[in-house]
This record gives sequence, C-alpha cells and structure tokens, in this order.
Amino acid sequence: MRIKTDEYATPAKPPKSSSMSIVRGAAKDCTACHLFKHATQTVFGEGPKTAALMLVGEQPGDYEDVAGEPFVGPAGKIMDRALEETGIDRRQVYVTNAVKHFKWEPRGKRRLHKKPNSREIAACRPWLEAEVRLVRPSLVVAMGATAAQTIFGPSFRVTRERGKILSSKLAPRVMATVHPSSLLRQPDEESRHREYAKFVADLRIAVKAAKAK
Repeated sequence: MRIKTDEYATPAKPPKSSSMSIVRGAAKDCTACHLFKHATQTVFGEGPKTAALMLVGEQPGDYEDVAGEPFVGPAGKIMDRALEETGIDRRQVYVTNAVKHFKWEPRGKRRLHKKPNSREIAACRPWLEAEVRLVRPSLVVAMGATAAQTIFGPSFRVTRERGKILSSKLAPRVMATVHPSSLLRQPDEESRHREYAKFVADLRIAVKAAKAK
C-alpha cells in the first residue's frame, strides 16, 4: 500500500484496521512527507498491543534508522535502564516516535540528527493516532518537546508541565518528561546523575498512573 502525496507534506492515511501488523505494513510505504527519501526505512513503534504504558519520543536516530527499531541507540539504553529501575521490563511497554523517518544532515561521514519541522510532524501524526487507537494505553508518556508538542500543541512546555497527568485529544491521559537523549548532553557527571534521577522519578509516576487505571 503506497501512500501518495505532494512534494511537501500531507497527512498520512493509515488503514482503518484493527490489526497492528497491517497498519505497520502500510507505514513501511509512507511517503506523506519528503523524509522517506533520505531515510533507510520507516521505524514504526514496537511493543505489546495490550501495553498499559506507551512511550513516545521525537524520531528515530541513526542507530534506529539502520536497525528499523525504535530506541536501540544510546538514548534507548538510558531509557531501558530507567525503566528497569521502576520495575518495568521494556518488553511490557509500547515504544514509538512522533515521526517515523530519520531526519538528518551530513557532517563528514556522520549523519547528525535534525529536528523535524511542524509540517513533517503533522504529516506523521496519523500514524501515532493509529498506534494509540490500537494499543489504547492507560497512559501515554511524551518524551521531549517534539513529542509533547505533537500531542498538546506548539505552546506546550515540558519544563512547566513535566510529571503531571494531563488530558489531550490524542489520549485521555498523557504525561510529559524529557527525552532520554537530553541526559547524554548534560555538561558533567553531576548534572547527568541529577537529571537521570529526575527522569526515573517521572517514569515512576507514569508506571504508577498506568497501573492505577
């Protein structure tokens, strides 16, 4: 199933199916924005369809683009460790991104992450809506500004609202926190330790809220 679009961006049109495998298969051929032209592949979400907790990041990175799986790079390892500290196995959680293709710019032989723009995010949003519809998680956790603003709108600020259980049009219960990649950018060991502890605390709130529903 190839999804046609213009050169810029139009919303993706996932099939109205109750099968996650059918929706995931359709996403492989998505051309709703130009990002597919330079990405290796679509990186769709992974996890049980019965997951009570859904974690949403920004977009796949270089590791994820090559592997075709979400959160398998350095940020994913931090996320997995933090989940383990909360007593949750990554395999019990549905993990995905707001944007399903890797947006990057060349820097020598490296491919550096480039923030997706509002048109690319809007074009990809129907895939996230489909995932939420199929999984029906008790709680969605938006990790980072892009994921949070995809759900709540451009005026949303994670710094003001992190750790709070909020409602949205996408899902009835959503919590925002930082993206685990932000922990890698901390200037020193003390800052990394402090911010990691805050991230774990946010996930503890999320796990408790997901179980309470």
